Amino acid sequence: MEQDSNMAKWALILGASSGFGAATARELAKNGFNICGVHLDRPSTMPDVEKVKADIEATGREALYFNVNAANAEKRAQVLDELVSRLAVKGDSRNGSVAVMMHSLAFGSLKPFITDNPDEAITQQNMDMTLDVMAHSLVYWTQDLIRRNLMIKGGHIFAMTSMGARRVFGTYGAVSAAKAALESHMRQLALELGPHGISVNCIEAGVTDTPALRKIPGNERMANRALEMNPGGRLTLPEDIARTIAALSHPDLAWITGDVIRVDGGEAIAS
Repeated sequence: MEQDSNMAKWALILGASSGFGAATARELAKNGFNICGVHLDRPSTMPDVEKVKADIEATGREALYFNVNAANAEKRAQVLDELVSRLAVKGDSRNGSVAVMMHSLAFGSLKPFITDNPDEAITQQNMDMTLDVMAHSLVYWTQDLIRRNLMIKGGHIFAMTSMGARRVFGTYGAVSAAKAALESHMRQLALELGPHGISVNCIEAGVTDTPALRKIPGNERMANRALEMNPGGRLTLPEDIARTIAALSHPDLAWITGDVIRVDGGEAIAS
């Protein structure tokens, strides 16, 4: 079953309240997508979430948001069941589909592997949590989307990676491992979903001033170096990623799949 241009289009965004996810939610809404957003926020940051939702609704699109742990299987089922209900899926008849899924979950351990004090080193629990949230969850969300027949031919899946998948620095070890695993999962999903006409790609952003970056020790030094080296003379913006994903979300572009697509103004070639 191919996408009907007259059907309501939905984008499912994991990590939809800030950074890349929020910017992409706003941009896709401008391009006619309803947004199903999954995020995990404390009460102190909920006003920011409400602002994102208001911006989406100001475009005339729907904003269906869930403040839950995206790595929890029960919560994942809850979100998708609610989305199925919203789409009024009945058998092979539907009034919409998930045309885009974006995986932009940035929650992991930044502890070093080797320390003088064992209590300060990363633990197995830390490592498992980081890989589960930032890498393995891509597989589980994709499986459940396909099993529910929510994403059909012409759909696109995007996962946010970073240069950390192939480079090391500071206390980024567990996150680096997660990004490498994420890219491996992307390639396997692209292989298996190719016959379904669904593309799967990773987006590698340049250094971007986001809440996730600010949690990394030494982020100021990282940003200053990127600013110095980038041929474009600035850091990458969340809106750069959002516009790229919107442009790549056309149903006719499923032949672009299994790739790590750099969106960095040339930062990677100059650094």
